[in-house]
Amino acid sequence: MKNMVATTYAGLEALLAAELKSLGADAVEIGRRMVSFRGDKALMYKANYCSRFALRILMEVHAFSIRDQEGFYSAVRAIPWENFLSTRNTLAVQAVTSGDILTHSKYAAQLTKDAVTDRFMERQQERPSVDLERPDLLINVHVRQGECHVSLDSSGESLHKRGWRKEQGEAPLSEVMAAALVALSGWTGEGEFLDPMCGSGTLPIEAAMIALNIPAGRFRRFFGFYKWKDFDRELWNGIKAEAHTQQRDGAALLIRGCDASWKAVAAAEANVRQAGLEEWVRIEKKPFQAVFPRRPSGVIVTNPPYDERIRSHDNLTLYHHFGDVLKQRFRGYTAWVFSGDLKAIKNVGLRPMGKHVLFNGPIECRYVRFELFGGALEDQRQRNSDQHE
Repeated sequence: MKNMVATTYAGLEALLAAELKSLGADAVEIGRRMVSFRGDKALMYKANYCSRFALRILMEVHAFSIRDQEGFYSAVRAIPWENFLSTRNTLAVQAVTSGDILTHSKYAAQLTKDAVTDRFMERQQERPSVDLERPDLLINVHVRQGECHVSLDSSGESLHKRGWRKEQGEAPLSEVMAAALVALSGWTGEGEFLDPMCGSGTLPIEAAMIALNIPAGRFRRFFGFYKWKDFDRELWNGIKAEAHTQQRDGAALLIRGCDASWKAVAAAEANVRQAGLEEWVRIEKKPFQAVFPRRPSGVIVTNPPYDERIRSHDNLTLYHHFGDVLKQRFRGYTAWVFSGDLKAIKNVGLRPMGKHVLFNGPIECRYVRFELFGGALEDQRQRNSDQHE
């Protein structure tokens, strides 16, 4: 059993922890933008292939305390790196530091690289070379005060790069964040799933993959552990085969994405085709003002466009009109709006029934739920809202 860490976005730690437990992880503990856990090689492969909410899966190789930079260098050099790579392999180092022993992450990465290559020079008179693009071994160093954790990055590229994205729209939503928004909405595949401002289709595609239980890594062509010395191809193929047997039938699914932009629609359609989801995901070219429900109930999840630099009247007007469409047409639905424009969200004109604070990169966002009641219940809710204003 190995100590491992799965990284994620701020606000998604609880989702990730529950997911890891469902995959079989032990000793699961939530941290800040990460979840630590224990598991074997099979679990590491499975987490990379199936996790929707992780960005990277790190396998710890050594943890130690340090008092100075010399002690850090010596401890890293003492790790038996020849067990993980040879002089024919390439490496790269990513470091995150805090405290006053190693104050610069780039220097910590350089010191780690020196320690590794110096060990090889001492023992074999050769050293592995550095490849920053796609190294055979990606080393992760995390230093906090006097505690250091050295891990191997088993994912390689960030796991948000699912492999299905053929076209990219303007400021596309991360696949990991999109999957989290779908999960937090509570949508189970019943009723319509609709994104009326879908951009390049990230939310509808992730919704379909969740509903069909398609592994998040199904379309990726590379994981970091492919180049590890102990890569077990037979075990890896077994993990994938088992995951594929758990995929679900989606005969009753109705998943739609709409957008006013031809460019966005073309990108979304290309991505849907790349993911092989044409049977379940429909993309339509129309503004949200022209969108109507297709079923008596459903879930709307959307990330409306907004210009962070302007925070303008245009944003407020867009959100106001969107709220009007929700109230007039989508009774019986639940709407979720994800946005970094906190002022504009208030302009939807509906009383929020729940919210999550999430971070889209450095931007603090709100993910807000609106219940679209009908008839007398809606009138009573509105009266209650008016009384509290």
